[in-house]
Amino acid sequence: MFGHGFAVFTDSLLKGAVAVPEDAGWFKPLVLGLYAATLFLLWLFGVHRYFIMWFYSSNKKNVPTPKRVFADEELPPVTVQLAIFNEMYVAERIIDAVCKMDYPKHLLQVQVLDDSTDETVNISRRTAALWAEKGFDIEVIHRIDRSGYKAGALENGLKTAKGEIICMFDADFIPTVDFLRKQVHFYSDPNVGFVQARWAHINENHSLLTKLQALYLNGHFVLEHTGRQRSGRFFSFSGTAGTWRRACIENAGGWSHRTLVEDLDLSYRAQLGGWQGVYLVDQGVPAELPVDMNGYKSQQHRWAKGFIQAMMHMLIPIWKSKQPLKVKIECTFHLTNNLTYLFMIALSVLMFPALHYRCQILSGIWATIFDVSLFVGATASILSFYAYAERQIDEKWYKKVIYMPLLMGLGIGMALNQAKAVIEALRGQESPFVRTPKYQVNAGEKGAAWKKKRYSASKSMLPALELAFALYFTGVTAYAAVHNLWLAVPFLGLFAWGYGYVGWKSIELQKRTAPKASPTPAIAD
Repeated sequence: MFGHGFAVFTDSLLKGAVAVPEDAGWFKPLVLGLYAATLFLLWLFGVHRYFIMWFYSSNKKNVPTPKRVFADEELPPVTVQLAIFNEMYVAERIIDAVCKMDYPKHLLQVQVLDDSTDETVNISRRTAALWAEKGFDIEVIHRIDRSGYKAGALENGLKTAKGEIICMFDADFIPTVDFLRKQVHFYSDPNVGFVQARWAHINENHSLLTKLQALYLNGHFVLEHTGRQRSGRFFSFSGTAGTWRRACIENAGGWSHRTLVEDLDLSYRAQLGGWQGVYLVDQGVPAELPVDMNGYKSQQHRWAKGFIQAMMHMLIPIWKSKQPLKVKIECTFHLTNNLTYLFMIALSVLMFPALHYRCQILSGIWATIFDVSLFVGATASILSFYAYAERQIDEKWYKKVIYMPLLMGLGIGMALNQAKAVIEALRGQESPFVRTPKYQVNAGEKGAAWKKKRYSASKSMLPALELAFALYFTGVTAYAAVHNLWLAVPFLGLFAWGYGYVGWKSIELQKRTAPKASPTPAIAD
């Protein structure tokens, strides 16, 4: 009884707040037209996920194999580049892991590309010196100006790189001992330009946020990368946990500073130039997932903005190229995918007036057909996509199904953050490369001990808007309930939960005050 009364009250409140003009002849068709167009575009990208699953399933047995295996005396020299910036908690770990890889010492060069402005550079130098004493060819290259950010550091490192093969890791990764041995033999094929391994997760079970991130990344790294590469379409290098043929980097034009996703940019240019990429889904390299919402948002903002920047640079050359139509179409979906966040915001704003008019226009079987088609095209595609990805790498994948709706909610809640990134890119607004804070949160570690550590992500007013959207959708969900739109209630509830979860977690973390960093003493390079 109380629930029904609250729903009726919310119904009246929403009608008054939104002031839906019942008699405006132009307003109803405008709202419904925009709503239908938005739904169709989201439905289209949702259906595309079924094609990704088809690319994967139809090529599942097409496992990449090296053209031949190098004898030990044939192994090419390798330069490992570690791009580091203010990573005091994980710098030593990645340097140690790289130097422990199984590869002939006389063929291995390690470049620690450390542009840090805190004591991380001292940790890097101290750790590198210890390995140098053991006979390793290792050096720390420290830049002051950080021009080009990560791309600039990689480009600068190439000037003194000795290897024919360039291997790279971000600071939060932990390569396995056999990493190079599993990748290097693919370069026996002169057409192979780069090899990418799958990202695995050190701290997946740390919190709800890390569990949802793992599900999201597994969909990308299991289905998307594998399906695209094995079906003869372009896939993108992911910036770390992979290797490049140096000649390919140079032939494709080198590292570019024009986007925030230098890895995607270079790998697309390389494939346009005729080079082949190899993706090894069975080679997982553990990495640390962001444990705080603001850090996660800054990472996703950078990726979304970078993808749109790459879209603006690459889409026309791709369509002008002689690549097959299937490649051009898939590249288009890949590069434009982040535009869906703009559609998601439009859907959010239009949700109540469209729902109100839908009650007036559709009823009975037609309303059911409408709701079911939307569910199958958009919602069901997301649930089946990520469940299918988990099934490929985890025997107990069914235990994670409970998190799939929450993953959808997280994606919805991130829409404002991501739409902001998309708009900045479309406007040509420049921004620096913002690192994602890492705290060395290890496997099995839970709790909030990381909050006492130094780094923290930037703060903004966006969470307040996210919480406002959460309140709005709480009301819209109640409106749907009072009008017996039971198929819409769970869907609308995810909007309310998603915006609320993202907004609250962001505000909660903004109360945290991280310890101040101490300046880095001047040490001669």
